[in-house]
Amino acid sequence: MANRNIRPYWCLCRKPFLFCLSFATVLVLPYLFFWGYAGKPVVNHVLLKEKIFSVIENQGSPSREHEDEASSLVESPFLDENGPADEKLERCHPNNVLLKVFMYDLPPEFHFGLLGWDGGGKSVWPDIRTKVPNHPGGLNLQHSIEYWLTLDLLSSRFPDRTGPCSVVRVEDSREADVVFVPFFSSLSYNRHSKIKAHQRVSTNKLLQQKLVRFLTAQKEWKRSGGRDHIIMAHHPNSMLDARTKLWPCMFILADFGRYAPHVANVEKDIIAPYRHLIKTFVNDSSGFDDRPTLLYFQGAIYRKDGGSIRQELFYLLRNEKDVHFSFGSVGANGINDASRGMHSAKFCLNIAGDTPSSNRLFDAIASHCVPVIISDDIELPYEDVLDYSKFSIFVRTSDAIKKGFLIKLIRGVSREAWTQMWQRLKEVEGYFEFQYPSKEDDAVQMIWQAVARKVPAIRLKVHKSRRFSQFNIRK
Repeated sequence: MANRNIRPYWCLCRKPFLFCLSFATVLVLPYLFFWGYAGKPVVNHVLLKEKIFSVIENQGSPSREHEDEASSLVESPFLDENGPADEKLERCHPNNVLLKVFMYDLPPEFHFGLLGWDGGGKSVWPDIRTKVPNHPGGLNLQHSIEYWLTLDLLSSRFPDRTGPCSVVRVEDSREADVVFVPFFSSLSYNRHSKIKAHQRVSTNKLLQQKLVRFLTAQKEWKRSGGRDHIIMAHHPNSMLDARTKLWPCMFILADFGRYAPHVANVEKDIIAPYRHLIKTFVNDSSGFDDRPTLLYFQGAIYRKDGGSIRQELFYLLRNEKDVHFSFGSVGANGINDASRGMHSAKFCLNIAGDTPSSNRLFDAIASHCVPVIISDDIELPYEDVLDYSKFSIFVRTSDAIKKGFLIKLIRGVSREAWTQMWQRLKEVEGYFEFQYPSKEDDAVQMIWQAVARKVPAIRLKVHKSRRFSQFNIRK
């Protein structure tokens, strides 16, 4: 028989009204608290899709709690058609970012050791809270993406970090979307590709050999066949010896000019901008009539391969009124001269050189000088989300070398059309700025976002590769 001393639950409500109200509040509050803690809704379908992928992948994998980091969902920082957003102060949490990255702790000789930093054997990484190692200037800066991306990853776990939360470094590779290889390959090529007196092989080649041996021995590489690994090779000659051995990875490149199609292509790899060398045109209020030069080019004129067009255009344009077409270099105050020239020009030529890409495109963007792109095989950063035709003019090489074609085309652009492109350049210039600390929708964040858009395709390839491996099925 049931205990008669136990009253039905509803009988409690015969007590005073305040007691019932208090009891109901105790029941409801935890649900309200949980709902509030969940943060603001994920309104961007791309970010939501990435989170769903992450949840599916991490089922059964160990998770890590980071109690010292605040939890806040961040709306997707994907491209806004109105230009880079103002910086928002948000603290990063691994569960709320767009991209989770595992980074190898490679010895300093592969990264900051190339900048002269020496950890004294005590640390793999410099303490960038106290001092950030300097990167050499001049032409070395053009291909410095490896430096900026690594700094952003190192700082992503700082508990007091503020700013964009596109990416965070995780300690367990099984939790990661991609695996980052912190080899400063462009700097290695620029500074260590020549064989020194006491060497039989250059330092650059030795580092690549070491890297191949290291990567192919790692469980992370074996697990995916290298498909989820990110290797930076922005200089066209960087990773020259290792690229054919590591090609399943995702390369971050300037262009595909010196790569076989099966080694690098637009489907699996990322095109990243150069870091511009000329000065940014701050507070640019110049109008159509304030830029007296119609068309501007200054650089190496005599180039090989596809760059031979520069010489042809030089002879076609050198006597044209309001056109500046001359030889120039970074030496002898060349960067300052180019800054003044581009800031006073309406249109700036970006012509193919030894490879399809050139830093002049990004110098032109920073100058708000409408780029005239003559490079049939060029691939452009973030072009899947950014329409370059709104602020650039594209000309086929076969048309550009026709007598009178190019100058007639440029002179035919109306004041209104030029002004619209000039205004759009000022809106998008932030997408091409490298800096530390990184800001929302700058070049660093745009590259991470481009990587994130590749993640579903990477997962598809990895999963398909495992179809017959579960029980080691063989013919």
